[in-house]
Amino acid sequence: MAYGGYLEERNLYRRSPYFKNETIEERNIHIGIDLWTQAGTAVICPLDGWIHSFKNNDAVGDYGPTIILKHQLENTVFYTLYGHLSLESIKNLQIGTFFKKGEQLASLGDSSVNGDYAPHLHFQIIKNIGNYQGDYPGVCSKSDLDFYKDNCPNPNLLLKIKN
Repeated sequence: MAYGGYLEERNLYRRSPYFKNETIEERNIHIGIDLWTQAGTAVICPLDGWIHSFKNNDAVGDYGPTIILKHQLENTVFYTLYGHLSLESIKNLQIGTFFKKGEQLASLGDSSVNGDYAPHLHFQIIKNIGNYQGDYPGVCSKSDLDFYKDNCPNPNLLLKIKN
């Protein structure tokens, strides 16, 4: 498995008007971590959480099937986003369903459903999700970077992947 990408500037997003067009500033700074491996690989819950929302974000270059979990540790509420999943991962979900740490949440999708990317998981922490449902920006512009660095801290805080 390969991983990385937090705060990485990527030219890859130029292939889709979803990340830059006449009305939006270019978004090319990745604010999650990617874990590349085979389609069908299980996605395991890193900590207890409830389904906040889910959606198939099916634009080219977008997440494809996406799940957002809500977590509460003591008095702190935050969210984790899981993008580029298989369609089966969101097929029978219900808002509020509880998943325990270590339980399989989903599986990775292939390029035909995951936004046209090599199979990988986009994992992101979100402190304040606002009104988003089943989606949240995973890429930001330079002018918005300070906001997203604060609202979406380094996902390795939870994953604890060692080099």
